[in-house]
Amino acid sequence: MFKKSLLALAVCAAAPAWADVDYHINLTEPTHHTGQVDIVFPDVGSSYIDVKMPAWRTGYYRILNLANGVRDFSATSEDGDTLNWEKVDKSTWRIHLPESAQGDDIKVNYQIYANQLGRRSRHIDDSHAYLDASAVFMYADEYRHEPVTVSLDVKDDWRSVSGMEKKGEHEFVADNWDILVDSPIETGINDLYKFSVEDREYEVVFWGEGNYDAEQTVEDLEKLVQQSQNIWQGHPYERYVFMIHATSGAGGATEHRNSTIIQRPRYSYASRDDYLSFLSTASHELVHTWNVKAYRPEALVPYDYQKENYTDLFWLAEGSTSYFQNHLLMQADIMTTDEYFERVASGVERYYGKPGREIMSVAEASFEAWSDQYGDRAHNFSVNIYSEGAMVSWLLDLALIEQTDGEVSYRDVHNALYQRFDADEEGFNSADVVAILDELTGQSWQQWWDENINSPAANIPFDELLNTVGMELTFASADEQKPWAGWRGKAADEGIELIQVERGSPAWDAGFTPGDVVVAYDGKRAAGGRFEEALQERAVGDTVEVTFFRRDQLHTAELVLGEEQHTGAKIVPVENPSAKQKARFLQWLQIPHPNAS
Repeated sequence: MFKKSLLALAVCAAAPAWADVDYHINLTEPTHHTGQVDIVFPDVGSSYIDVKMPAWRTGYYRILNLANGVRDFSATSEDGDTLNWEKVDKSTWRIHLPESAQGDDIKVNYQIYANQLGRRSRHIDDSHAYLDASAVFMYADEYRHEPVTVSLDVKDDWRSVSGMEKKGEHEFVADNWDILVDSPIETGINDLYKFSVEDREYEVVFWGEGNYDAEQTVEDLEKLVQQSQNIWQGHPYERYVFMIHATSGAGGATEHRNSTIIQRPRYSYASRDDYLSFLSTASHELVHTWNVKAYRPEALVPYDYQKENYTDLFWLAEGSTSYFQNHLLMQADIMTTDEYFERVASGVERYYGKPGREIMSVAEASFEAWSDQYGDRAHNFSVNIYSEGAMVSWLLDLALIEQTDGEVSYRDVHNALYQRFDADEEGFNSADVVAILDELTGQSWQQWWDENINSPAANIPFDELLNTVGMELTFASADEQKPWAGWRGKAADEGIELIQVERGSPAWDAGFTPGDVVVAYDGKRAAGGRFEEALQERAVGDTVEVTFFRRDQLHTAELVLGEEQHTGAKIVPVENPSAKQKARFLQWLQIPHPNAS
């Protein structure tokens, strides 16, 4: 006992004192996308300290090398003496402390260049700053769990908003750096709306002019947030912030601990399709507040910001979120069932149009998410953790409902994950998910998992799934099918440059490959002509002589036009659903079947 006490004292003596790490950024001269960052690490008692910039940010599983925005790095002691430092890798600055400075507060200073709006990492201009701490504020491992304060110097007419607790008009506090790094700051000229639901506070901040209706958006977001309890019991937040950017082209969204950032081109909010797309994104990010932020795979607990965090469960993190997002919109009476099934039908078409579904499982796609799957590899040999992840989530949901006579659904699985795994402490793995399936149903799900998650889900029985819930899937009839080549191209100076050739398509069988530049068909010029229209006027089975450049050499090949399958998908309710079908529909989507009366 005595030795253990001495060891504890030694550890405490070596660790930094419990004092705030102070972060400050000066944004008073933002026109050229720069800010000046100061960080004070208290009571540094060692001979050196490594300060780091993350190599990636949460919600975007790619190495981004975020340290590339740092310039003019320096470090000083408490007395203002300049400290020596060296770069030890792409993201780490090692500051050396002479004995006289050990125990001092150490101040780090650098300029940050921020012009990455589309990556949702950092952007500074004369109207605002969007600051994701992973791309702006460095950290030190030994201080990662200490409290932080963040203060901003900004223009007089700027407003600052964040999911962090607000201490002043432009100052925030958090219990540790992990909260800071998952709580972006939006500061600038913006519009702010607030509302309360079930004793929880919500804020909606708009930056940028656009054709959105702010009042209607806030009204619908208020309806949306009320639907979360259809899946989970409880909330992981007391306050939640929607940050919305109307941009000059940047788009995308990212989930955070108790906030989200959503970006869309400024004139892509007004039409019904655009608005539903925006709300689907908002719903997706809200779902992530539970699925990923409140509970997530063990490989991401805690986040390691210096390297890839590999898991075979990204399909559950992203695909299941995509699966649930429009359910909440229907339950909120924002999206109609017709609009929902139009989107499901489009997803079915995309599924059939992706040869990669025969090659890659969603578990493998999850592990490979960090790799850049591009071009033909992405389409022909890979699947997507979002789209195919949503498909297997649907498959699992209806399998659960059917095998338990409606007693258990996929919602129960996610609620169990939420109740059992706190992402601040512990993550889950595939065996944990299978164990929950077994426990909830009293059946074994390992074989199902091996067949549909660990193996390619190449032939999802959509007809069967939809019939179970009283819906019917149809495709375009044979006489409605158009001639099909199986390639996609873009205009080039000489003709049409192929950017994708679908495996097993007529173009694939004819030997075409991305990079080929089609210049003529049957002796007619392709560039500037009506190449695509001319192909559509042919008949299935027709042969077209295609002239093309490859490696600057002219070639000719014969293309036999085929018939594309599984196009024109429609999902409609059966006219006279049985009582069981109506019950299954209600158990699945928690709304009545369209022909329930």
